[in-house]
Amino acid sequence: MHKIDIELVEMTLDVMKYAIDRISHTKPKVGKPQKAEELKALVGETVTPKGIGGEYAFNLWKQHLAKANVPVDHPRNLAFVPAAPTRAAVMFDLVTSASSIHGAYWMEGAGGIFCENEAMKWIVSLTGLPEGAFGVFTSGGTAANLSAIVTAREHWREDDTYKREKGLIITSIGAHSSIKAMAKVADVDIMLVDTEEKLSGKALRETIDNLNFHQRKRLFAVVATGGTTNAGIIDDLEGIAEVCDAEKIWFHVDAAYGGGALAADSVRHLFNGIERADSITIDPHKWMFSPYDCGAVIYRRPEFAKKAHSQDGSYLDIFKDEGAHGFNPTDYQIQLTRRVRGLPLWFSLATHGTDKYKESVERGIELAQIAGKMIEEDPNVELVREPSLSCVLYRRIGWKPEDYTHWTYENHSKGFALVTPTKWKNGDAFETVSRFCFINPDTTEEDIRMILDTMA
Repeated sequence: MHKIDIELVEMTLDVMKYAIDRISHTKPKVGKPQKAEELKALVGETVTPKGIGGEYAFNLWKQHLAKANVPVDHPRNLAFVPAAPTRAAVMFDLVTSASSIHGAYWMEGAGGIFCENEAMKWIVSLTGLPEGAFGVFTSGGTAANLSAIVTAREHWREDDTYKREKGLIITSIGAHSSIKAMAKVADVDIMLVDTEEKLSGKALRETIDNLNFHQRKRLFAVVATGGTTNAGIIDDLEGIAEVCDAEKIWFHVDAAYGGGALAADSVRHLFNGIERADSITIDPHKWMFSPYDCGAVIYRRPEFAKKAHSQDGSYLDIFKDEGAHGFNPTDYQIQLTRRVRGLPLWFSLATHGTDKYKESVERGIELAQIAGKMIEEDPNVELVREPSLSCVLYRRIGWKPEDYTHWTYENHSKGFALVTPTKWKNGDAFETVSRFCFINPDTTEEDIRMILDTMA
């Protein structure tokens, strides 16, 4: 065996040992970021003309660089929207990378795309969309939302009346930041309904009725939220669907975070009306226990997306030949180059079954209710609002914004927990409060208690 082959095998074994240790470790550390200059002092120059060698580089990773990260699956990482990929999904993410599959076209990635589509069928079934609805996996919610809105805009512009019009969409101030970012990229205007609570069909109706003639002419889509990232609030999807149907407006539901709760029988009724959507965003890397990065966009009529996104090029024609005879994911979203990022989700679903997924999602909802009761019984803290889905907003009585920031950094620097403050609109002003988001079923009641105790 050649020397380079021996080194490659040894390096592969080292990587696999690291992966096994990471997957099997039951008490991981939270980790904490360091400044770039601090990391540079620890590791020195790593990209050099001659290279530093795989073994040395890997040791730098293990000893210094890995510790400067905050694992999203730590049981006491309750900030933002964390994640908790199953061990099966993490393992198969290694297989996905090692397989080196280009997941844009069936001709190259039939086996991987087939697996993705099996997982997608289950996700689509949760939405209640009619037969013929389908979707593709994207890099995340921003790419999924952008793909959906571009599809809506292009379909709207099929009418010559709107060819030269700059489109307008309506959503609420509680919508995810990616909606505003996506509107910039798609070059459409956005109008925000001033409510951080549930966006109702009535409020949408009033907003549309107050548009001037030109604004109404430019309005082509409404974005509702199926579980806001800040508070887990689900908009009035049924009422919004009624308005969109009456006005012939594209109805998009951003359920990037909350979409996982479609699997939970206890809250499924809160999503009634989602089956009437024209498009839906769901992120499996949030609440479907898939590794980053894995988003999904689903269409009621996929043919509209194909018309908007299918790319043409002489070197691409072979992929669309009848001989390819298969599903081409790139035709339905903005990205041409893509890995088969839905493959780890498929393997995890195949391994554990959908019932286990339902149980795990229900546990996140249960943990939010448990935290809510603990907060009500703790004299130092109080709920800002009732827990919704797996989000809990609460305040430390008497604290100012800087107190929350100091508390967050202190717990983080100790490697104990990551819980971050957020802002909530209280009357006409925004108040700084604290927030839990429960995704990981391995989070315990004791974890919650210990975090709350640090606020005493």
